Amino acid sequence: MAAALSAQVCIVGGGPAGLTLALELARRGIEVVVVEQSAHFDRSFRGESISPDSVWLLRELGILDKVRADTLETRRMEIGDAGRIVLDADFSGFDQPCRYPMELPQPPLLNALAEEASALPSFRMVRRAKAVRLLTEGSRVTGVVGQLPEGPTEIRAGLTVAADGRFSKVREMSGLPYTKIPLERDFVWFKAPMPQEWDLHTYRVRILGSRHGLFIPTVPDMVRIGFNIPKGGLRELRKEGIGALHRRIDELAPEAGPGVREHVTDWSDTSMLDIFTTVVPDWSRQGLVLIGDAAHTLTPVLGQGVNHAIIDAVTLAPLVAGAFGGSGTDARLDSATKEFQRLREAAVARARALQLRQERAFALTSPVAAAVRRTAYRTVSASPLLRRRILSGVYYQLQQAVRDGGIRLDLAPRPGSPTRAGGQHS
Repeated sequence: MAAALSAQVCIVGGGPAGLTLALELARRGIEVVVVEQSAHFDRSFRGESISPDSVWLLRELGILDKVRADTLETRRMEIGDAGRIVLDADFSGFDQPCRYPMELPQPPLLNALAEEASALPSFRMVRRAKAVRLLTEGSRVTGVVGQLPEGPTEIRAGLTVAADGRFSKVREMSGLPYTKIPLERDFVWFKAPMPQEWDLHTYRVRILGSRHGLFIPTVPDMVRIGFNIPKGGLRELRKEGIGALHRRIDELAPEAGPGVREHVTDWSDTSMLDIFTTVVPDWSRQGLVLIGDAAHTLTPVLGQGVNHAIIDAVTLAPLVAGAFGGSGTDARLDSATKEFQRLREAAVARARALQLRQERAFALTSPVAAAVRRTAYRTVSASPLLRRRILSGVYYQLQQAVRDGGIRLDLAPRPGSPTRAGGQHS
C-alpha cells in the first residue's frame, strides 16, 4: 500500500477539463490532487479543435501565449456536397476578442496547463495512477482508491471530480444513471500531408451521398482526416485492405488522395472513434461531480467537446472554492455542484441538439433529401445575417454573453498579474 494522500479536491483525469479546473482551484489556494493514468502527455489525441470561446478562455487564463507556436488558426469553413461548394463561411467578419477557431494538439496544451499548475504549492499530480474504487462514508463520496505501480493508495478529498472522459470509469463507479445514445456511424481518423491546392486555414467538410469526411488543417502542415463508416463497420472495411480507405478519400477529396496513399499505408496508421452522445440527468451526488465528457459526451461535429470541457472547469472552480472554509462545507459543496449543472446544462443541451441536427443532415441519402440539404446550406451561405446568427450560436456564445453582461467570469488572479474583478454567472 502506497502512502495515503489527502486534498480538498481530488480530480480524476488530467485532460483539458481536469487540468483547467486544477489550475483555477490551485490559483485560489485550494489543495488539489490530480489522478492521471498516463506517465506523460505525448500520446495520440483526436480532440485538437479549439472553439473561439475556448481560445479566449485560454488567453484569459494566461495559457494561450505558452502554446501559440503549436496552434493554427481556422479562418474559413466550407462544406462541399456532390462536388460543389454549398456553404462558405469566413470567421474574419465576427467582432469578437477571439474570432478564429484554432487547431491545437492536446499534448502541448496539457503540458502548459500542468506546468503552470505545478508552480503552485497547492497542486499535485499523481501519474501512472488509475482510480479503481470510490471511497465512501455512508452515501457520501470521500475520495478514491488509486492503483499506482507501487500498489494501491487512498486519496481522500472533500470533493471528487470525474474528469476522465467519454468512457468515464468514475461515472460507472458512482452509480449515477445515464443514457448512451449511439449514432448511426463511426469515424476513421488519420493524418496526411496537406494537398498543395489547399490553404492551411480552411476547415473542409465533403459530402457525397451517404458518405462524408472532415478535413481539418493541423500543425505544422498536415491535415486531420476523418470519414464516416456504418456503426460497427470497421472490421468489414478492413477486410477490403487499405485500398478501401484510399478509394474513399479519392471519392470525397481527390486532391488529398496522393498524400493519403503515401502517408497511410496500413490500418495501423489510423484510429477509430465510436460516435455516441451521453445524457446524464444528474451530474453529481454527495461528494462527487462529473465534468466534461464524463458529464456530457458530445460528437466530433464543430469541435465542441474541448470547448465545453474548458468552460465547465472555469464555471465550477469559483463555486467549489467558495464552498470551503468554516462549518457546513459538505452541504455547500453539494449546493455548488448542483449550481454548476444549472449554469451549464442549457448550453450543453444546445450544443448537443445542434450536433444531432448536423448528424441527421449528413445522413440524408435520398436524392430529394440531399437536394433539400444542399438548398439549406446554400441559403445559409447566401445570407450574412443567417450565417452570423448560426455561427455565433456555435462559436461565440460565451464571448457574446460576457460582452452583453449576461455572464461575468470569475477567473482566479494569475501570479504576478493584477487581480481582476469577477462575479458569478447570472
